[in-house]
Amino acid sequence: MPRKAKAALCRAHNTPVVVESIAVDPPKRGEVTVKLGACGVCHSDLSAITGTIALPLPLVLGHEGAGVVEEVGEGVTDLARGDHVVFSFIYMCGKCRFCAAGRPVLCLEQGKALTTPLEGTPRVRDAAGAPLNIFSGCGAMAEYATVSAENLIRIDPKIPLDCAALVGCGVTTGVGAVFNTARVEPGSSVAVFGCGGVGLSVIQGARIAGAGRIIAIDTLEAKLEMAKKLGATDGMVFDEDVVKTLKKMTGGGPDYAFECVGSGELAGTAYRAIRRGGLAVVVGVAKPSDSTSVRTMTLPFEEKTLTGSYFGSCVPRVDFPRMLSLYSAGRLKLEELITRRYSIGEAPQAFADLQAGKNARGVIVF
Repeated sequence: MPRKAKAALCRAHNTPVVVESIAVDPPKRGEVTVKLGACGVCHSDLSAITGTIALPLPLVLGHEGAGVVEEVGEGVTDLARGDHVVFSFIYMCGKCRFCAAGRPVLCLEQGKALTTPLEGTPRVRDAAGAPLNIFSGCGAMAEYATVSAENLIRIDPKIPLDCAALVGCGVTTGVGAVFNTARVEPGSSVAVFGCGGVGLSVIQGARIAGAGRIIAIDTLEAKLEMAKKLGATDGMVFDEDVVKTLKKMTGGGPDYAFECVGSGELAGTAYRAIRRGGLAVVVGVAKPSDSTSVRTMTLPFEEKTLTGSYFGSCVPRVDFPRMLSLYSAGRLKLEELITRRYSIGEAPQAFADLQAGKNARGVIVF
């Protein structure tokens, strides 16, 4: 029998989300139905609403989710009813050259579970019976979700679900960019452009990695204050002289710079700011039409590097437990990232607050 659930949907680009009652089908072979406990309100969902991330509508939003297994389908042996899980929004085939090399975020088969479970047909319908797509194979901004078992990572049930949900995207994206992509060295200097949920997680990752100086850069003073509480040693309001200021502060430029907004121009700014031999990492997702310009001569003469980091270059089955162990040890702050909790009925307000820059992370709690 299908389960009734309230869910946040995008029905048209650049319009407020709507909260509707949907029907969620039981799991088929290789699938699991999860009762959601919490779902983070992530900028990637906003990008789907604006069309920056091009997914077909209507779309059940949400991918940064955590919950409890309600039902397992045939063939699922590593999960059972009652297990606590975090959603992973990347599908990993385990067989392609990238999965085999331990880089599942680059899996060649990701598109197979982008708006449905792997089987390829919808599991959710609206009140009129029309099929709905689900964000990145998750659709976690709903009271129930049926997804491929590969999209779920079992976790310690002692971890609060609202905190656990954050490792499903923002925290792992930020901390992973530091640990896995950049491999920030102790005592180094780090500049972080953009102090939203991902940028604040980069700052935490740099603190845990032992960076000597962590410079937070944002347009909002409130975000800079939050950044300092989570490990930034300095805060700077972004202006046209930011590159010159950073070079002066660090004696030639920071060792690492992270762009966490999703702007081609800002990625270029991060690259210009780093020292000779430095590394600039683009973490934010820019519009498809956006581009970044660098002076080609600086590549050989200054040996700078400009690279990207998708989902913190993570291996979810390795990195999710790693993040949560850091949380349990008191080294990674998750509770402090949550600036407001919302009910599912308040989802439109949650996205409005996200656009206004009011939250480090808003979380919908079911």
